[in-house]
Amino acid sequence: MDRSNEVVATAVRWFEEVWNQRRKETIDELLDESSVCHAEGGPVVGPEGFRQRMYTPFLAAIPDLFVTVEDAVAEGTQAVVRWSASGTLCGPELGIRPARQAVALRGITWIHVRNGKLGEGWQYSNLGEVLASLAQSTM
Repeated sequence: MDRSNEVVATAVRWFEEVWNQRRKETIDELLDESSVCHAEGGPVVGPEGFRQRMYTPFLAAIPDLFVTVEDAVAEGTQAVVRWSASGTLCGPELGIRPARQAVALRGITWIHVRNGKLGEGWQYSNLGEVLASLAQSTM
């Protein structure tokens, strides 16, 4: 397998195992200790930061979250993943009153892989737009 294929496989494995299969151990297997995820709300550092600031709150708010990798491409040690996600907002962890409404998210994640682990990533999604819309509808 060439390097670009390995990078894509690592990125897709992240989405499938961490988000869809809820394999918490994959966080430590694939996320470098000094990793930085640039996302809404500021940088998230390392596996523990990811668990505390993203993984646990997100799955508490949307427990049936399912992510679909729509496309993934790589060049060298970098991959870009276009994804969609769906689920039901059930908890207040994302900052709005739980609406028990379906949510549909779309995003792009740019990942830099170092030594087989995710070293740095940039996350762009419509999460803010979706939450603002839900907040308006629950008023």
